[in-house]
Amino acid sequence: MSAQPHAPPLVVRCGAMGDMVMLATLIRLVAARHNGVVDVVSSGGWTPGVLAHVPQVGHLQLVTSRKTPYLLCPSQWELVRWLKQRGRGPVYLCDPDREMRRLLERGGVHPDDLVERTPEEMATPMLWPDRWLQLGVRDPAQRYAGHDPDPAPFRLPRLEVTGEARAQLAQWRKEQDLEAPLVLFQPGNKRTHKRGKRMTADHPKHWPAEHWAAVAHAVLEDMPEARVILCGSPAEHEVLEDIRQAAGGDPRVRNLANDLPIPRLFALLEQARGMVSVDTGPAHAAAALGCPLVVLFGAAPPSLWRPIGPGPITTLGGESEGCARVADIPVSKVINAWRQLA
Repeated sequence: MSAQPHAPPLVVRCGAMGDMVMLATLIRLVAARHNGVVDVVSSGGWTPGVLAHVPQVGHLQLVTSRKTPYLLCPSQWELVRWLKQRGRGPVYLCDPDREMRRLLERGGVHPDDLVERTPEEMATPMLWPDRWLQLGVRDPAQRYAGHDPDPAPFRLPRLEVTGEARAQLAQWRKEQDLEAPLVLFQPGNKRTHKRGKRMTADHPKHWPAEHWAAVAHAVLEDMPEARVILCGSPAEHEVLEDIRQAAGGDPRVRNLANDLPIPRLFALLEQARGMVSVDTGPAHAAAALGCPLVVLFGAAPPSLWRPIGPGPITTLGGESEGCARVADIPVSKVINAWRQLA
C-alpha cells in the first residue's frame, strides 16, 4: 500500500530542559522521514524557548499538567480540542503514562497511529538520543510509511541560534562589559531549589561554593583576561551569590542568574570558551551547541544521562549508580578536567 496524505507527525514528550534538548534527535529524524515539520505536545515554561531552536518543529501544544483532573485544567481542554481538529497521522508517544494516554484518547488519537518504545527497548540501558533513534525509524502503519533515512546523522541533538540572537548577544555583551573570553559555570538545577527551598548539601547534585570558587580561581589563573559567568535561573541567584562571594568578590566572577533568558543563554553557549556544569538541562544545551563541557554527576549514571554533542565533553562522578554525590568529586579532578578540555 502506498503512503497516503496525513496530518504532520506528532511527538508527545513532557520533560525538563535537558529532556527537550535531547528530543531534538527524534524531531529531526521524524521530520526527515516524513519530509516536513513535526508537531509537539509538551509541558514546561522552558519548552517554547528550547524548541524555538529546533527549526523542524511545527505547532507546539502545551499542557500545564497531566495529573490535574480534566474538568479543572483548561490546557487539557485546549489540547483535546486541537487533537480532534488536526486529523490522523503518526504519533510518536514518548510519555506512555496513563494520564497522557487518556488525553490522547479524548482527542480522538487512533491506537493504530501510535509509535511506542517496546518493553525490550525500555528495559535496555542506553542514552536517550539512542532511544529516540530506535523510536524514530518506525512508522505506525503502512498508510503513513515515510522515507528511510540513515538515522546515524541525527544522533547528536542539535540546536540552532539565529543571526538576530547573535546580534542581540553582541550588544548585550558590550553593555555588560563582557567582551572578554567567557567561561560558564552552571552550579544548580531545577530540583535544587524546588518550591523556593535551598536544598544545598542535602541534594546529590550540590557542590560547595568553595569548590566552585576554587575552580574559578584556576580558570582565571590560566586565563587572566577571561570572565567566569555564574549561570542559572532567578531562583538560583542566592546560591550563585554564595559562589561569587567565596571567590573573594573578584570582579571577573559575575552572577547573572537574573539576566539569562533561554535565547541569550543559548547564544552565549555557542560563543563561550567552555562550561563547567552539574548534570542539568543547560549542560545538554551546551553539548548540542558544541560548547566544550565538563559535567559533574551525582546519583544519575552518565551511561544514561551524559550529554552528547559535536564538541569535547568530559564527565566526572556518577560511578556508583544511585549512591554517588557531586560532593564526592575532588576539586583537583575538576580543575584537571577543565585544563585538559581547554
